[in-house]
Amino acid sequence: MKYTILENMGLGNMDLSILLIILSVMVLVLTVLTVILLISSNKLKKNYRKFMTGKNVKSLESEIVGLFEDNKSMKEQINDNRRDIRSLYKQMRGVYQKCSINRYDAFQEMGGKLSFCLTLLNEDNDGFILNSVHSSAGCYNYLKQIKGGRCEIDLGAEEQKSLDSALNGGND
Repeated sequence: MKYTILENMGLGNMDLSILLIILSVMVLVLTVLTVILLISSNKLKKNYRKFMTGKNVKSLESEIVGLFEDNKSMKEQINDNRRDIRSLYKQMRGVYQKCSINRYDAFQEMGGKLSFCLTLLNEDNDGFILNSVHSSAGCYNYLKQIKGGRCEIDLGAEEQKSLDSALNGGND
């Protein structure tokens, strides 16, 4: 049999059964693709319904705008917190953070360890040593300035022990 349509398309020598097989395979592939697209479309519709449940376009828009405003205010608050932390850190550098107290007996005849050395240092190891010597004649206080963990004036054994303890975080 001759088919003029096939001849006009340049397929006059082709067997009709081959053409039917090719068309059947194409219909099957298209059917499978259509089923996949329908399943995907149904999932998308279900997710859309969940997303839009109880909401209309105006309320959804206002909620999104609200989220953007909340995000903006949180960013501003974070920046404020960073500035405050920097300011506090600068202030804390000068605060006495390391301290040590060393009690001792200044004289053999005195007991009870009433004399003491108090060392207070900041983060840069600047501060002072207060040495309070208690004797039977009275109490005498001496103050020595510390810069960078060192004193320009010679330290006594008790004062050096208190300074070393403060430099080590009071762990001695």
